[in-house]
Amino acid sequence: MKVSIITPAYNSERFILEAYNSLLEQTHTNWEWLVTDDCSSDNTYKIINEIAKSDKRISLESNLKNSGAAIARNKSLSRASGNFIAFLDSDDKWFPTKLEKQLQFMNERNVNFCFTAYTLVDVQGQLKNECVDIKSPESVCYSDMLKKRATIGCSTVMLRRCAFEYIEMPDIRTGQDYVLWISLLKTGAEAVKLQEILTMYRIVPGSISRNKLKKALRQWEIYRKIERIGFFRSVWYFTNYGYRAVLRR
Repeated sequence: MKVSIITPAYNSERFILEAYNSLLEQTHTNWEWLVTDDCSSDNTYKIINEIAKSDKRISLESNLKNSGAAIARNKSLSRASGNFIAFLDSDDKWFPTKLEKQLQFMNERNVNFCFTAYTLVDVQGQLKNECVDIKSPESVCYSDMLKKRATIGCSTVMLRRCAFEYIEMPDIRTGQDYVLWISLLKTGAEAVKLQEILTMYRIVPGSISRNKLKKALRQWEIYRKIERIGFFRSVWYFTNYGYRAVLRR
């Protein structure tokens, strides 16, 4: 079973080797790493290009102009040849059994969309003793995701490729992974959680994903402009989202 690992990279020279080393440590070795550099101004492209010379599982391309993570991910997705799709952001990393355990879980339970709990690390890669999604439901449907009953970390997700006709990130600057998840769940699929911490998510100061006000405004925009949900139902979903955001503080 081949896994296509999707990574967008932009000015990631500090972290990209850690991400790659976590792939080298995987107990499941049948994978390809599809990296798209988003016109980095540092040595990101050079670093990946050098390691690609000695590891044929790496496929590297670059955007013609800086276009954002969604376009970079989609360019990598267009080159995928695996039976499964996994996502790994350039500043995150996996525990060594991540691919093996997730594949086993998905095949034994006939799961098409799987995510895991994850732990947080700081810029230096040190564990912060904070775990995410330990208490979320075992399975999540479309309505659950609109209410944000689970936090599905992008670098934890694995998809069975043949189960979905269309896997593509929407062309928006932030929240593209969340919008992809709800679009997949909207088909009637469920996201099933493997209750094990297999991913390390790096907290970078100043990240949009850590700004609660921007996240709230983005969430409202997704309800109204992308999902085109009516005003009062959007208020209901947003109230659920806000309540859970407060509980997670």
